[in-house]
Amino acid sequence: MVTAAGPLDPSSVDLSMDFAGLSLPHPVMVASGCFAYGEPYARFFDLRALAGIATKGISPAPRAGNPVPRIWETAAGMLNSIGLENVGAEVFLREKLPFLADLGVSVWVNFFGEDFDAYVACARALDRGKDRIDVLEMNVSCPNIQKGGIEFGMVPEVAHDLVRACVAVTDIPIVVKLSPNAQDNVAIADAVRSAGAVGVSLINTVTGMAIDVRTRRPRLATTYGGLSGPAIKPIALRIVHQVHRALPDLPICGMGGIRTGEDALEFVLAGARCIQIGTANFAEPTVALRVLDELRRLCAELGIARLADVVGDVRPWPAEPAWKEARV
Repeated sequence: MVTAAGPLDPSSVDLSMDFAGLSLPHPVMVASGCFAYGEPYARFFDLRALAGIATKGISPAPRAGNPVPRIWETAAGMLNSIGLENVGAEVFLREKLPFLADLGVSVWVNFFGEDFDAYVACARALDRGKDRIDVLEMNVSCPNIQKGGIEFGMVPEVAHDLVRACVAVTDIPIVVKLSPNAQDNVAIADAVRSAGAVGVSLINTVTGMAIDVRTRRPRLATTYGGLSGPAIKPIALRIVHQVHRALPDLPICGMGGIRTGEDALEFVLAGARCIQIGTANFAEPTVALRVLDELRRLCAELGIARLADVVGDVRPWPAEPAWKEARV
């Protein structure tokens, strides 16, 4: 870790990051599904303070989503089964993208499809916005209805073929958002990288469930949902660290339970070059501003003059012999 001799003036800390050639003024972004298309949060703060916005997941055609109830607060986060409700690619390009593009922040458009062809069709449609979209964030956590419902991101070969097909139809860089439910996220990350993805977002939600003991029904109409928030942060950090350690040149956007500047710095130390805040936006609409301020002050306190210098700089404990010598 490159640090100064002592605490720094927070205003002197360089938080800028490079993500696959994309220059970010700092690493703090907001996550897909937790910030709509940006407009609702503009009532609370100047969105130009963000490094970037990841939109709600976009599909080729509009989706109404799942029946209610589809959100349940847990002890340390939230279960949701929204069902990827969205306005569809055409309406997004016409009615939602102009607002985002005018902000001057990095625009990451999350997208998905219900089958292989729908993914490709969505990437091709969104390519029409290539002058105003910085990244297509590809959600491969959707069930492959042609292969028995298994997620596209669960099998390296399937993920590779899907990403390669999408990369072929757009000039917009693709970052793949991976599911924590895969057995080997390093293998999936390597597969999508070799298919042309410029980076990965880690992680998507963890599958979970809640039950109403009085009615004996699941809290969600779909029974299972995606768990997000502080409960999944240790899982997210572990996966970010594993992928960065195995593929150090692959840019990672980290997410999962980030609420503080210290959380954000943990993800950077694990290997992330930027971070996205998700569930915390629902409880604190201006949380990104606080996290950014806390991150800057924490770096100053720790003598970190340039945040990019500490990406992946988590230090292992010494080996057993060193411990034995230290006890003597």
